[in-house]
Amino acid sequence: MSRTGQLIPSQQKLAEKLTVLNDRAMGMLTRIYNIKKACGDVKSKPAFLSDKNLEGAIKFIVRKFPHVDSKNNYWTMPFVQSQLQQVNNIKGEIMKQLSLYYFTFVDVMDFKDHVSELLTTMDACNVHFDITTNYDLTKGYLDLIISYVSLMLLLARIDDRKAVLGLYNYAHDLTHGKVDQNFARLGQMILDYEQPLKKLQEEFTPHSKLVACALLSLHQVYPRRNLPAEQWRQAQMLSLVSAPGQMLNPAQSETMPCEYLSVETMEKWIIFGFLLCHGQLTQSDSAVQLWRLALSGNYVITLFRDEVLYIHKTVEGVFEGIKGYSKRVTETKECANYAVVNAGPFHRERRAFLRTALKELVMILADQPGLLGPKALFVFMGLSFARDEVLWLLRHSENPAPKLNKRPNPVDYEDRQLPELLYYMEELRGLLRKYNQVMQRYYVQYLNGFDSIVLNNLVQNLSVCPEDESIIMSSFVNTMNGLSVKQVEEGEIFDFRGMRLDWFRLQAYTSVSRAQLVLRENPDLARLMNTITFHTYMVDSLDEMAKETSDLSNFCFYGRLFEQYFQWCLETPSQMRYSISFPLICSHFMNCTHEICPEEVVVGSLLIFSLPF
Repeated sequence: MSRTGQLIPSQQKLAEKLTVLNDRAMGMLTRIYNIKKACGDVKSKPAFLSDKNLEGAIKFIVRKFPHVDSKNNYWTMPFVQSQLQQVNNIKGEIMKQLSLYYFTFVDVMDFKDHVSELLTTMDACNVHFDITTNYDLTKGYLDLIISYVSLMLLLARIDDRKAVLGLYNYAHDLTHGKVDQNFARLGQMILDYEQPLKKLQEEFTPHSKLVACALLSLHQVYPRRNLPAEQWRQAQMLSLVSAPGQMLNPAQSETMPCEYLSVETMEKWIIFGFLLCHGQLTQSDSAVQLWRLALSGNYVITLFRDEVLYIHKTVEGVFEGIKGYSKRVTETKECANYAVVNAGPFHRERRAFLRTALKELVMILADQPGLLGPKALFVFMGLSFARDEVLWLLRHSENPAPKLNKRPNPVDYEDRQLPELLYYMEELRGLLRKYNQVMQRYYVQYLNGFDSIVLNNLVQNLSVCPEDESIIMSSFVNTMNGLSVKQVEEGEIFDFRGMRLDWFRLQAYTSVSRAQLVLRENPDLARLMNTITFHTYMVDSLDEMAKETSDLSNFCFYGRLFEQYFQWCLETPSQMRYSISFPLICSHFMNCTHEICPEEVVVGSLLIFSLPF
């Protein structure tokens, strides 16, 4: 803020806050997920929550929630005192066992406050979003919204939340003579989110303009990324030999990071985004096209790990309560019937195409690893496409289709050739690790000998370039000019994280209102910098890129399917040769852990070592 109280967009640290809060969101989702699973299992929940002697006290606390205060008059009634005496007897044990749960809810409340503050700040800055230009800013914004919505939906699924919070607070009151300082706001938050989507719609009303701006930019990306297998074949997608004369030319795109962006992620953005800001569906044909396309490809989407949401049932429930939305309800039912009948064959054909396409990539790149340099984009596109298809199959196989007029074909949700696709994914990952230095040499030369020159010329020709932005872009050029193949040969460790964060900052500076250098008016700069960012990942973060595009750690939460597919693999002669892919996938499992929930790291390590491979 300036001395006059006016908001100064360049001082709001939007890039830094989005980075921190998105990481924090994953940690909070992990903790809330574990609380939900623990409270849903009699063996893992705190024993006193299932104690018959405490049943009356717990029911009373839940009924009176959030008015859990020993000083209220009704707590002095004899029948109430007799019920609550059991709580008094074990108040120390209650506080000890429920403290982690209680303060996780407090952390969720704090996280909610920070998200709300950042979204309000971004509204005030009138940020312009476009996935094809300010990719990191738009993705960070939409990711934060979806993580926040998923968190609040998971929170509302914890059946014992009132019992946990009420018991802890009453035990705290008995021990310290006063309720916990956070409990009043915490109790109100729990009540507010009894119907989470209704509350979230109210919350996002002021943010609908910016959310719509970000979502509508997907119209340039999502429809062409969601094509049927037949069109992939006609376009010879991912083929290195379709144009032999161009085999050594680098694979290029004007929207590099959008080419390997997960389709599942885009579908979550679209479904949740327009569900919260549904007014846009009456104002924009592009919004309706995105909405219908996303609703037609799935009947469940992932909230977190194996927690899913039945899309059409949820949308119908929300829209039926809104006057004048009968057309939207009918449209949703049509999409539901279409998804149940047609989504299975659609994705089955895509998996069949990808088995062939990835096999070709593996065979050519294993024989000519030098092509990994110019064709790296194809590798990550192939991995991302395949990962989307595998995860689609997992969540739709495990969660039965809703009972509608039409029924799906069960064969579409079983794929006995899945091990082959998994194998080629692992082979591509192995080639990236094996020929890491080949790629480093290629992209160090690319950054130094081409990108730096083009960027320098582009900056020189900008009609407007304020001092701060000029300093940042000059640092990009200097960084790239300082690179050499000798650094690769000497085994020097590269680190371009600072450069990428500066580009993220620059996106924020140039996408707010009253910016002197406006990024959307300089699309060539945006395209070049997004391409340079991809090139830096090829030098210092191949493992991170492989994780982003091909991580299959979600298999850890679909244990039954994992075992079933492994068993089918061993029973099917044509697939038996690909059985090694299953133990290799187990190495992905630790990717789903988070430092905010360190106990998972220990449990995960023990689980992996106990696997029968």
